Amino acid sequence: MKWILWLIIAAFFSCSVYLAWLPDVSSLKRAPPKTTAYIELRKSQAKAQGKTLPVHWTWAGWNDISDDLKHAVLTAEDDTFYRHNGVDWGAVKMAFDKDLSERRLAYGASTITQQVARNLYLSPSKNPLRKIKEVFIAYKLEKELGKRRIFELYLNIAEWGKGIFGAEAASQAYFGKHASELTVDEAVALAVVLPSPLRHDAGKGGPYVDRNSRRVMARMRMSGYLPDEDEGEFEVYTSTELAAPVVSTTTATP
Repeated sequence: MKWILWLIIAAFFSCSVYLAWLPDVSSLKRAPPKTTAYIELRKSQAKAQGKTLPVHWTWAGWNDISDDLKHAVLTAEDDTFYRHNGVDWGAVKMAFDKDLSERRLAYGASTITQQVARNLYLSPSKNPLRKIKEVFIAYKLEKELGKRRIFELYLNIAEWGKGIFGAEAASQAYFGKHASELTVDEAVALAVVLPSPLRHDAGKGGPYVDRNSRRVMARMRMSGYLPDEDEGEFEVYTSTELAAPVVSTTTATP
């Protein structure tokens, strides 16, 4: 029985050490981060190839970002954002079942909060330990920051292309305008490339962008973010298709 006691003590000690490691996120309440783990990773990857990565990153306040982009990102990435506490365990179970059936790690089910944790402090790795870290940091972000601030952070640090980070830089790069000036179509196109921004170009479109844009816009109408339109102008989707997340058919370059 002693080994069980020592195992419990070791587990408790390990958890205590790990929790003590969690980053201090309090500074994010009012000030933007100076950099992110993803930005530093991309710069390191470019350096390893003997190149320098120009980083395009301009902070935009909450009121300087199109409401259409906020609604499109919520719809495409995490439509339960305002109802969960950092992790959507229902989505996690669905993703786990899909991964198990397909025998591959393809569905992450990360919430916006988890993506903020990963972008700021971690990496794109699918290592289970990294996923556990992501969950702990997500809970801390939820505890110390409000939902609006977490979402504002996400819109400003999300990777939207090679060296392109945040909604303002993405809007300028793909559409030549400020994030506050995006049309609905442009906002939705930006939202649907988020799962694989190094493979898909929001400005050029293409089958993936067009197909998922129509799906997301249909879901936005159902959620009341967009006015109803003539049903004949749009593809008809089943409830299962409408509920499906935007999943890229390719994998972003790590």
